[in-house]
Amino acid sequence: MKTVELACGISMPLIGLGTWDLRGRQCEDTVRLALEMGCRLVDTAQMYGNEAETGRGIRASGIPRREVFVTSKLFSPSRSHAKAKAGIRASLQALGLDWLDLMLIHEPYEEAEEMYAALEEARAGGLVRAIGVSNFGIGRLERLIARTGLVPAVNQVELHVLHQQPELVTRMRRLGVHAQAWSPLGCGRGGLLAIPALGEIARAHGRTPAQVALNFLTSQGISVIPKSSRPERLAENLACADFTLSGDEMARLRGLDQGASLFGWY
Repeated sequence: MKTVELACGISMPLIGLGTWDLRGRQCEDTVRLALEMGCRLVDTAQMYGNEAETGRGIRASGIPRREVFVTSKLFSPSRSHAKAKAGIRASLQALGLDWLDLMLIHEPYEEAEEMYAALEEARAGGLVRAIGVSNFGIGRLERLIARTGLVPAVNQVELHVLHQQPELVTRMRRLGVHAQAWSPLGCGRGGLLAIPALGEIARAHGRTPAQVALNFLTSQGISVIPKSSRPERLAENLACADFTLSGDEMARLRGLDQGASLFGWY
């Protein structure tokens, strides 16, 4: 599995499993299967309501804990310094883990600076290896950095061929913040996987449109966390970075950007 080096000095897998909308035994079994197939990054969140199932899936896989990169996210009930500290411990308890590899603030809450201070304390105390944010536009990201003096290791945002956010990604790189794509396949919206250009490029490489869409991101150093519970799709996603798109193909895919969120974020 290819990795990316975060500014804080730790390595993170380039491709992972998103668990949004996975529940109960399906979540547990999907996490286990993905890890058995070679996935080494699992992304969950308090908001998803599946941290316990995610933790059970990790344990059921038999993969040593240090080989699995686990991410979770704090959400609105944790909107203060004290509540964020309690939220971090609640996530660890639900997951059944002693530490998290990455903990994010799920949305750009007004209390983000207080919450981020709690994350930094957890990182210093060994409860979290890296800390970051999710869904922060560049203005809110720069405000967080200015007020805390801390640069998030990761900003997890909506990125896919229809919403590429090139200015945000470029400015994040200058700040030393890694861009990670949630819903990199558009979560079934916008007819993304039916775009003719994706199909034509996929046929040229003997691949699927989903693999091309993911490769477009990973070839730019953007990590991806697609969600699927289907074994064949899990295998496709994990193999998305082992072929090379040409410069002309990359340019063609860049031309698909519509400059608008499919989810109404920004």
